[in-house]
Amino acid sequence: MVEDQRSQALLQDTFGRSIRYLRLSITERCNLRCCYCRSATGVRYQTEDDLLTTDETIRLVRLFVDLGVRRVRLTGGEPLMHRAIIALARAITALPNLEELSLSTNAILLARHAAALREAGVQRVNISLDSLNDATFATITRGGILQDALAGINAALQHGFHPVKINMVVMRGINDHEVGDMVFFAHQKGVVLRFIETMPIGEEGLEVVNRLVPADEILERIRHHFGSELHPVNKSTSGVGPARYFSLSGNGVDFGLISALSQHFCDTCNRVRLTARGALVLCLGQNDWVDLKTPLRSGWNDQELKGLLLKAIQDKPMRHHFGEVTTHHPGHYMVALGG
Repeated sequence: MVEDQRSQALLQDTFGRSIRYLRLSITERCNLRCCYCRSATGVRYQTEDDLLTTDETIRLVRLFVDLGVRRVRLTGGEPLMHRAIIALARAITALPNLEELSLSTNAILLARHAAALREAGVQRVNISLDSLNDATFATITRGGILQDALAGINAALQHGFHPVKINMVVMRGINDHEVGDMVFFAHQKGVVLRFIETMPIGEEGLEVVNRLVPADEILERIRHHFGSELHPVNKSTSGVGPARYFSLSGNGVDFGLISALSQHFCDTCNRVRLTARGALVLCLGQNDWVDLKTPLRSGWNDQELKGLLLKAIQDKPMRHHFGEVTTHHPGHYMVALGG
């Protein structure tokens, strides 16, 4: 117990924020080409040698957990395209002191993997779903099939993931007219819905940020759609995160808003991101990143690597500068960061 209490305070930045959450991108590959995430022509994939191996990934996660990280989320690209995802999940959930392993996915492949993922210890899933219309879904994802994603959502519910969260990136003139329908869908399914503002990450993000629908406007649309007042609610049971949750008066319908641009939540940020290339990204809206792959492959021992992680966290910036930073490291694009 004494050792665990000590570890909780180790990964703390200069602003007093304890880093408890690691978003782990295990692949840059994805079976969709969402318009806000990657270009229509795709991205230049790295060779296998350029990416962390499964053993290297597990070792780095173990070091993070030793230093106080308690929640890990597997992301991509599309993490279900990683050929060793089940073995990776089992190894991570076996780490002492880890409290939760979760997964972000587009759900296209989830129906076939849900049972194995749950057995391997994955506890909760976040699913990207930006439209309930077949044609709009295909347009946003550049060819995705809505029914495959819906089958994945059903499989997640069937196999006991809890909670199942649905994330909708709201874009003006594309899917913003579906906000009310998505609230009704989520309520019917018994899933947690969050609306997300578009973010200017990479060239694709910069192209769609002019379609931003601010959180306050989303709230007003829902108010108008249902003719009901909205009240803030506490959703602590759904996990600590950036969303603010609201409830519609009289019917128990809840939903969340993630307002990265209009009302940033940087002062409570408790996360960092590790890419499949071995880059530790300290903030989505900054160019700060630290190379972990080179020292890892240069023979650094665990204590040396922990020292590097501790030093890196000290450089975590106070806040993002979306709208001010327009250039990014070549590996700093949404499909490689996992959101």
